[in-house]
Amino acid sequence: MDRVKTINPDWLGKLKPYMEPSVTSALIQIGTSFLTYIALMAFMIYLMIQEYPYWMVLILSVPTAGLYTRVFIIFHDCCHYSFFKSRKACDLFGNFLGIVMFTSFYDWQKSHNIHHATVSNLDKRGYGDVWTITVKEYQSFSKMRKLQYRIMRNPFFLFGLAPSLLFLFLNRFPGGYSGKKEIFSLILTNVLIACVIALAYVTIGLKIYIMVQLPVLILGATFGMWLFYIQHQFKNVYWARAEDWNIFRAAMEGSSYYKLQPVLRWFSGNIGYHHIHHLRPKIPNYNLKKCYDEIGELQEITPVTLYSSFKSLNLRLYDEEAGQLVSFGSLKN
Repeated sequence: MDRVKTINPDWLGKLKPYMEPSVTSALIQIGTSFLTYIALMAFMIYLMIQEYPYWMVLILSVPTAGLYTRVFIIFHDCCHYSFFKSRKACDLFGNFLGIVMFTSFYDWQKSHNIHHATVSNLDKRGYGDVWTITVKEYQSFSKMRKLQYRIMRNPFFLFGLAPSLLFLFLNRFPGGYSGKKEIFSLILTNVLIACVIALAYVTIGLKIYIMVQLPVLILGATFGMWLFYIQHQFKNVYWARAEDWNIFRAAMEGSSYYKLQPVLRWFSGNIGYHHIHHLRPKIPNYNLKKCYDEIGELQEITPVTLYSSFKSLNLRLYDEEAGQLVSFGSLKN
């Protein structure tokens, strides 16, 4: 990704019109995304009740998981109070979606806001990010800590075990940042999720519920984890120490433009325009593409393509001297 030429450019004011939410666009997304997700879940439950082959349910779980990811972007926009004009509407719908997404609204909102405030800051890592250490830090680790880090950064863990662990278990507990509001939200979300499971138990049966919900949740969480990973893990990503850190550079150089084909872009809720999202989190997802298309300065960075994104899997350490992510194999013996 190209280095930006200025730190606080005048053209940032051009982004303001795109921060205006649209009730029409929001309602269309609810219909095409959330209601479609619910309809597909209901259809899969119907197939299970009618004893159709389970492979049919598993096939349908793939597009349903894509919708799960897209609905999570709506949840994400509600956390930024960008999806609706009304802050109260974002709170209400966001809390409701939190039950569907297995994620507490206020607890995740606080964690995510910390992520926005600290992204690419080497001295403020640890909240809402993928664990990334510097070359010097890795070299100072004991053999056991090196092994631990290698496991945590292994793709089989990151995109195999970690997403399910996060959404099914870790999201049930408060983080170190959680206050009373976040803890109450977490408890309420957990109770309501338990109520949904109990309702499923007395209606369709627990087995059917698990066989339908689990593959969708696991696949959706994995898709989401991949997107989040690529948004901040690429070769020339910007990181800096606190005294040199700049929020504009963190957005333009520390957040990628993930250039996806139209179908994948739709399922990912335009979150691939992540540099724009970090510049102005108040821009709702349905305005991101238009913003990119109409403001030339946002197009000056080199995109991460679907092909090139897979190369990022081998980049696991940040080299402060080179200013880029490197592989374990690049370390000098």
